[in-house]
Amino acid sequence: MIQRFLPILALSLSAAAADEKTPAPAADHADHAAGDSGLKKELVAGLTEKDFLRLGDKPKTVKLTVVAVWTAENYGMNFNGFAKGTALYTIPKGWTVEVTYVNPSPIPHSLIVIEKADTKKLQVPEPYFKGAGVPDHIKGLSYGTHQFSFTADEAGEYALACGFPAHALNGHWIGLDISEDAKEPTLKLGEKEPVKASPAASAPSK
Repeated sequence: MIQRFLPILALSLSAAAADEKTPAPAADHADHAAGDSGLKKELVAGLTEKDFLRLGDKPKTVKLTVVAVWTAENYGMNFNGFAKGTALYTIPKGWTVEVTYVNPSPIPHSLIVIEKADTKKLQVPEPYFKGAGVPDHIKGLSYGTHQFSFTADEAGEYALACGFPAHALNGHWIGLDISEDAKEPTLKLGEKEPVKASPAASAPSK
């Protein structure tokens, strides 16, 4: 009798072990999958993919617009509609990066630059570059916008990640490569080909 149940027991234990290795989505994001209810759409009105990457007003300056909960992808834990590193910014080393972070959701999220390997941590560290993140990234920001800038002075593989506990671990990050070889900034969204930065936004006429 015992021998009959041993294969079943082994299978159950294997399934349980697999579940432990895969972090479950954060419990406070259950409502994200239901759609865009609760979002302040006026915070992102008029934004398109062209706004995600633009040349700055000065030489070797680039502007990034990064929006949390752009879609319901990954239970809302996404930036510009992508999660788990499936979007990638590539910035030439030495450029100044000006970031506009927007969260139209009532759920708190944040945005900081960390090393790519640190996305696997339950709690991510402080921003890798000086000034490369929103203040109080552990607490997060809901229904708001924040701007920050930093100098991309060290080449490597980084991530634009949510600093709220366990969010990066659950996939709330996209890639950021600082490249020695890149001549201009590019953005790759999913399976699409990388695109160059849009021209600098025109100043409003007086």
